[in-house]
Amino acid sequence: MIHENLLLILVLFFTMAILYLLSQKLKISYPIFLVIGGLAISFIPAMPDIKIEPEMVFLLFLPPLLFEAAWYTSWQQFWKWRRSIMIMGFGLVLATSLGVALVSVAIIPFFTPALGFLLGGIISPPDAVAANSVLKGMSVPKRGLSILEGESLVNDAASLTVFRFALAAVLTGQFVLKEAAIDFFSLAVMGVFVGLVIAHILYLILRYWVKSSSITTPITLIAPYLMYIVAEQFEWSGVLAVVSGGLFLSFRSHDFLNYHTRIQATEVWATVGFLLNGFVFILIGLQLPSIVDGIKDQYTLQDAIYYSLIITLLVIVLRIVLVYGSAFIPRLLSKRIRQKEKPPGLKLPFMVGWAGMRGVVSLASALAIPLTLDNGEPFPHRNLILFITFVVILITLVFQGLTLPFIIKLLKLKVEEVDDFIPLDDQIEEIRLRLAKDSVAYLDDRYAEEMDEFETILRIKEQLLRSIEATEKTMEEEGKREALSSVRKLYRNIMIELIALRREGLHKLKLEKKYDDEVLRILEHNLDLEEARLNRH
Repeated sequence: MIHENLLLILVLFFTMAILYLLSQKLKISYPIFLVIGGLAISFIPAMPDIKIEPEMVFLLFLPPLLFEAAWYTSWQQFWKWRRSIMIMGFGLVLATSLGVALVSVAIIPFFTPALGFLLGGIISPPDAVAANSVLKGMSVPKRGLSILEGESLVNDAASLTVFRFALAAVLTGQFVLKEAAIDFFSLAVMGVFVGLVIAHILYLILRYWVKSSSITTPITLIAPYLMYIVAEQFEWSGVLAVVSGGLFLSFRSHDFLNYHTRIQATEVWATVGFLLNGFVFILIGLQLPSIVDGIKDQYTLQDAIYYSLIITLLVIVLRIVLVYGSAFIPRLLSKRIRQKEKPPGLKLPFMVGWAGMRGVVSLASALAIPLTLDNGEPFPHRNLILFITFVVILITLVFQGLTLPFIIKLLKLKVEEVDDFIPLDDQIEEIRLRLAKDSVAYLDDRYAEEMDEFETILRIKEQLLRSIEATEKTMEEEGKREALSSVRKLYRNIMIELIALRREGLHKLKLEKKYDDEVLRILEHNLDLEEARLNRH
């Protein structure tokens, strides 16, 4: 019944929220905690089996998750490290798929190369959400973070393309390399084309027609589904359509998002992204009993675990080796790269390689395998592929995720920034100083007479000048970055204390019932924005 399923989903969402709060208390990355929590919940005797129609997995989860990843990707950093990102995004996926195909065919009876490539395409892409969640708040080199984020955007498209062709080979029993290469090129190009066309149309609508945040935000939610469905309707790459369209709209977002829409859209997308990611992570744990039951007819549990552990070890080792290869082989072959880029060292590639945790895309791909072939026969080894995928996700997410912070501390990466990089706080300080000076110049040019006549207008300039003077004095006197950091920390703590004081004052005013609730809500929202700005770093 619909109401029974809806109640179950709502209970899972509530459970997910509780597990997230516990993960924050225990300081464990929430994807890891959700998987473990889902696994524990699955052993509750009265817990019903949760089954999702395979064809709904891609449509429901992937478009918004890919769009969100594209939206928040730094195009500047993506372009700066494009070579490493492309090598890892495409090269690692293809190499991992090939390695998994060879090993799985060798150790699993009656496992065909097409099934091997299918499994490889499923478990090859690391999960950016898991990696970012583990690395959040940790000081790691900027190059590593940029490459991990960019790679996650590219490898999703690459792995799902491998998955698509391998699945077609299994379903039809035919695979011609030349035709596959042509098809890959056409579906990739046309997928990007569809994404950009739809993105341009939406851009024109949002910029010149829609003026309400209550309409703009829903359109951004609809956009990824629209791009994906239209591209897939023509049998082109819906994944590349969403990624390309998301990158374009993100790059031009300043043209159609005002401050109110930007705040609203950011909060809505943060909620949607968390709910979808969290639901899939908890779903990973919940799938174990049904997956184990599914393999008993063809394999013993010991054999399935053996296959899974071998392939998991292969995936982990292969990624580390390939990351080192992608970091150093281009440097050996190109003098220009050696002159242009600083060497990455031996520690950073290991961190990037160890951060290859699998997650949402792998599970979504595995669940999207159809239950039957075109002729109605059961899909071969489907449950085993699901089981291997589950084990790969579980080990890489839990084991690598929990050990990654210790490895970063052991390698002392936080004190060894690879590239010349201005700390974020310094960048923010410099930008604010420049903007303040530009504002003073603007006031002098446009409102000189008004400042002479009205003291209220003059105070704007005086406030800016005090801010400029304080910033410059701090930079000159402190000199050292450590001292400047301590001043910023003290400033931040004082400002947060003052915000708490003002918030308590608003609460007292509310109890007096003298002022309109609407006015108090506006002032409280302003305090929220100010506190959010202070807690951003």
